[in-house]
Amino acid sequence: MQRLNITNGDVAVGSLSDAGIEGKIIAWRDVLHEGPVDSSLPLDELSRQRARFIAGNNWDDFAHVSGDFVERDRMIQHLDYFDEVVLWFEDDLYDQLQLIQLLDFFSNGTAQSKRISLIVVDGYIPPLSADDLRRLDDERPAVTREQLELAKRAWKAFGSSDPTSIEKILRESSSALPYLARALTRQLEEFPSTVNGLSRSEREALTAINEGHVTPVAAFLEVAKKQESIFLGDLVFYSYLERLSGKEHPLITWRDGSPVIAPTAAEARDFVNGELQLTQLGGDVLAGKKDWQSINTQTRWLGGVEIKPESSWRWDPATRRLVAPPPASRRPPAASRA
Repeated sequence: MQRLNITNGDVAVGSLSDAGIEGKIIAWRDVLHEGPVDSSLPLDELSRQRARFIAGNNWDDFAHVSGDFVERDRMIQHLDYFDEVVLWFEDDLYDQLQLIQLLDFFSNGTAQSKRISLIVVDGYIPPLSADDLRRLDDERPAVTREQLELAKRAWKAFGSSDPTSIEKILRESSSALPYLARALTRQLEEFPSTVNGLSRSEREALTAINEGHVTPVAAFLEVAKKQESIFLGDLVFYSYLERLSGKEHPLITWRDGSPVIAPTAAEARDFVNGELQLTQLGGDVLAGKKDWQSINTQTRWLGGVEIKPESSWRWDPATRRLVAPPPASRRPPAASRA
């Protein structure tokens, strides 16, 4: 019996391989919680969109990431060689989005004659012993119709231009995928806050620096401690620092006042030991005296939603609900908002 194992990244691939897990093992890798995701697109087209986004942020070379995506997509589109697909994922946002993408794909009949099995770890795959991984493998359950249908609805909602679609998923039972609701809620917390226009990750980054964790790596590690389940990679976090620094109205800079420019993977060694500082504006935004979303001129994508300056959906941390942007006709002219 031939098996295809799919997991979140190269470290997990290594853990499964070292444990002697049977079959071919591949990594899915995509950081879906950042950048545009149109869930209505065919897999090939979406993968090209994602590769352009990842390369545009200098997280990987376009030729490398696009080639990797072509290979992984080909693997799941042509399963003739395999009798079973085993999905190995974790409980965090990064993994849960990859999981619902894959389950949505398989729900469309591509693997109709194959067994699809699912192993979701409460925590992380790499720390588990080889014996633990083999035990999980021996006990792996088949994916249920309920899980496929929930994932299909959740993937459509995540890639929708209306983020209240995610809230609708949260109002229904998601026990079939027990970590999904927490992950999707964490995604909604990345929308600009009604308090100061910062996403949760941005607020936690500013707070960490303000509390004395002034190197990029120290701030990253401090923010990681605040997560219910760690999902954020260091290069993505450093791109947040660059966004907060900005060309105009920076909230943070280096100690000498120069802007923060996120490094490529090759440049990260020198970058991580520099010292950051909040600007006066950064302190005012963190304190809720000024609104970052009214100052920031950059756009950002969260799934299917484009976060635009001054016209974005907001996350209300008090009610833990999204707040819709006001209709364009009711917004005051720019001069009166200065």
